Amino acid sequence: MSLENYSVLKGKIKDCKCGKGKYDHYQILVHDGKNEHRIAVNVSSKVSPSDLLYFVDDNFSHPMTEKLEKLEMGHKRLDDTRRDIRLDYIRGGLFDASKMVPLKCDVPGPLNDLNDLIQKYVKQAIRMSSSMIYAFGERWGPESFLPDSFFGFRPGSGIHDVHMNQGNSKKWQGDDAPNQDGGLLIHLPEENRWVAIFLAFQSQCFDTDDLTGHCLSNAHRIVSEPCYEIEQIPEKTVLGGSVKIVGALVDPIGVDAGKEAVTIFNASPNEIDLDGWFIQDGHGRKSLLKGDITAGSGTRVLLSGKGVILSNNGGQISLYDNKGALMHEVKYTSREVRSGWTLVF
Repeated sequence: MSLENYSVLKGKIKDCKCGKGKYDHYQILVHDGKNEHRIAVNVSSKVSPSDLLYFVDDNFSHPMTEKLEKLEMGHKRLDDTRRDIRLDYIRGGLFDASKMVPLKCDVPGPLNDLNDLIQKYVKQAIRMSSSMIYAFGERWGPESFLPDSFFGFRPGSGIHDVHMNQGNSKKWQGDDAPNQDGGLLIHLPEENRWVAIFLAFQSQCFDTDDLTGHCLSNAHRIVSEPCYEIEQIPEKTVLGGSVKIVGALVDPIGVDAGKEAVTIFNASPNEIDLDGWFIQDGHGRKSLLKGDITAGSGTRVLLSGKGVILSNNGGQISLYDNKGALMHEVKYTSREVRSGWTLVF
């Protein structure tokens, strides 16, 4: 499999928030000239060891930078025709992956943790009027009637999975593929340089199959599978109905693939980890979910067409948790479907 909506987001940085405690992402607010977006960057792992691997090149040089400068602001979906600007830590000649080292998320004192490291370059970009950030990962949104859960803008929109997306452990193996790694590139024209920030989990490996992106059978992981599985943080039980399907764009204007969407809402008082959850249509096709959904907020899941497909003739959409338990289910008829309109359940 692979990420369903691998993209690059280009924009101007407006604000940022460090990741701490249960909010294990560094958040970056970006404006593309028309709309705002949020970049969610992992700064720690939910499983042990929690420290991410990182590598920073503060004078990054690569042929792709000239092509990135020519992109329009906003989201750009990177399909197979744009391999020239897709990231691959293993095959792309971006950097020496063996130089990646672990760094803690949040340590008292200045410039000694991953939050500080990212913030150093983000703040530089904010101070320079001509700077631009390029975030690679998986897109979410636009969430037409839901505000962003960190910065409050509407419509909610952004990008996550800003890290290596191959060589994953078994639980996240469905995200594996070559040429779809995440990362941050920051252009500082006033200093005539680019900064590149690359991140990976210690549970991943750097010897991967050229076709699937899966870890090779004889490959070395930074952390062995048994240790990774045993030390995983215990999961909290989520009651059925805590997360509900509240909307679906069944018949988008134009081509359906990549534009159909399902909107889900967290009605509970707790933040819920959606890793391993999935949406399923009436024909059994599935689309995996990931990331966190904060209490009282929602998220819009764009469908690539590789998994769930929403039929204009009516259908069923089911939401399952990471243990395969049915959490919510909705049905709709062909008479309810209107081109360009989101069904509200």
